[in-house]
Amino acid sequence: MRTIPGVAVRGGGRPRLDRCRVHHAAGAGLSVTGDHSSLEALGCEIYEINGSGVQIASRAAAVLTDCAVHRVTGNGVTLDTDAVLTLADCRVHDVPENAVDLRSRSVLTLTRSEVARFGRNGLSVWDPGTRVDAHRCEIHDGTGDYPAVWVSDGATAVLEGCRVHDVPDALCVLDRGSRADVVDSDLSQVRNIAVSVSGGATAELDDCRISGAGRGAWFRDHGSGGTLANCTIDAAQTGVIVTKGADPLIERTTVTSPTEAGFYVSAGGRGTFQGCRVTGSEGYGFHIIDGCRSTLRKCRTERCARGGFEFAQAGADGEGAVVEECSSDESTQLGSPAAATAPPAPATQTAGLLGGVPSPRSTTPAAPEAAPEPAPETRPADTVLADLDALVGLASVKREVRALTDMIEVGRRRQEAGLKAASVRRHLVFTGSPGTGKTTVARLYGEILAALGVLDRGHLVEVSRVDLVGEHIGSTAIRTQEAFDRARGGVLFIDEAYALSPEDSGRDFGREAIDTLVKLMEDHREAVVVIVAGYTTEMERFLSVNPGVASRFSRTITFSDYDPDELLRIVEQQADEHEYRLGPGTGEALHKYFTALPKGPAFGNGRTARQTFEAMVERHAGRVAQLSAPGTEELTLLYPEDLPALP
Repeated sequence: MRTIPGVAVRGGGRPRLDRCRVHHAAGAGLSVTGDHSSLEALGCEIYEINGSGVQIASRAAAVLTDCAVHRVTGNGVTLDTDAVLTLADCRVHDVPENAVDLRSRSVLTLTRSEVARFGRNGLSVWDPGTRVDAHRCEIHDGTGDYPAVWVSDGATAVLEGCRVHDVPDALCVLDRGSRADVVDSDLSQVRNIAVSVSGGATAELDDCRISGAGRGAWFRDHGSGGTLANCTIDAAQTGVIVTKGADPLIERTTVTSPTEAGFYVSAGGRGTFQGCRVTGSEGYGFHIIDGCRSTLRKCRTERCARGGFEFAQAGADGEGAVVEECSSDESTQLGSPAAATAPPAPATQTAGLLGGVPSPRSTTPAAPEAAPEPAPETRPADTVLADLDALVGLASVKREVRALTDMIEVGRRRQEAGLKAASVRRHLVFTGSPGTGKTTVARLYGEILAALGVLDRGHLVEVSRVDLVGEHIGSTAIRTQEAFDRARGGVLFIDEAYALSPEDSGRDFGREAIDTLVKLMEDHREAVVVIVAGYTTEMERFLSVNPGVASRFSRTITFSDYDPDELLRIVEQQADEHEYRLGPGTGEALHKYFTALPKGPAFGNGRTARQTFEAMVERHAGRVAQLSAPGTEELTLLYPEDLPALP
């Protein structure tokens, strides 16, 4: 089939279209090509086109005013090879490809125009010398998985007074020489990242407002940078991320109500932060890890749930962030004359304004920190093991834990005697059905290791996929790092760990959580014990597809389902603890009940036994409440009629 444009301008033609409709063309709606060729269109509509709505190429030019381009099969507007186009008060919408695609030194000027409902990029800008200038425009409702504005291969984009909203990503600038300047613009309701800068590109944002984004701005790698000045970022998961050698300048920028961190720097990122503020963070204000050499001057945090400033892991050379005259509403000022006489905090302390490792490069010593959270009282190992033995069933589990405990204890004694101690990997895999005591045993295991001096605190931090995996690129590593940090000195217990590696992973971010966890386990092997848990078959698959994870664990401990006798014993323990007794025939009725109870996926083992006891207490209360003056026996005895019906 021949591609025949609706209107074709060639050989220096210069027509003017006024209030025309171009539709159902078998090629571009408007096609202008060649030196000195140009077109002026006013109040025109281009629609139902089998190709691009408007195509300008080969040094041609066009000016469209108050025109609409929609329902085409290709790009809304295509510019190529030194093309020049001006769109004023125009609308480009309902386009399956790029709304506007520019290449090869083409130049586009948009004024008061709307770009909406595009399948790929709203503005796609490629190649050195290619440039877009957008003024007071609206770009919204991207229907695919692509950024609203894409700038690459040395191209330039300028957005002034624009609104970009309801898109997967707002602005993506990549490749050395690429640049985006965004002034007095709003980027809102962005599902992933509002501004992404990578590959040595530059983004300059001044007086901009970012709201409702997964990530406000992410400067990704070496050579990537630019500035954020006088900007606000509201209700993002993380306001600004700087990683892998990127070095932006962030000035007078305020991040409000982030769910993870206001500013996050890791993996060799740098960045200079001057006069910045974070308020109402559900996580940290500034979270700078891996010894990153960022510079913070006159920054402030307010009402940050996990701490205003967190600096963790100084670099191999002992250097870290430079901090000058920063303050938090939960601490005295850092880098101020008032703090100059305060002694530096110990390197192992995590509290107050500086968490983790205080920066050796701060211009003055750190302010006195709040007292660290006291470690839980450490019980003797024999006492904790007695609690383990008191648990119903779990004979094989108890043997495994005792064997590990004996290995660790003997290893400690051999070291004290000057002998080599066998290496004992303390990380474990727990497999079995729900309600078989995996969490309880993990908590006791942490206490045992603390009693033996293997862990500092022995506390348990329990997480699952929802606590580790974010919805957007980069959030998963932050969440996993934070969970690991909370577990320092204790046990990180990951329930249903197989959910991090689903069989149909696709673009799933669980793999990022696994990779981050493996690295943390290697870098901090003495700080945290990790236990992964879940159904037996699913955990076998999880370990088989992740050999890096499997190699970090010493052994697998299997938790068998409870039999009816053991479930009965759990109910008896519950009754004794709550000052109830089983009346005549109740024990036999319970045994028959647990024998007949379906053991499908919803069966919860110990949890089911406890729920059964709670149901009996409730039915008992309904029965006894009808008595006018019940005695002690009526108030305490549970009878077979108090049993719930079988499901």
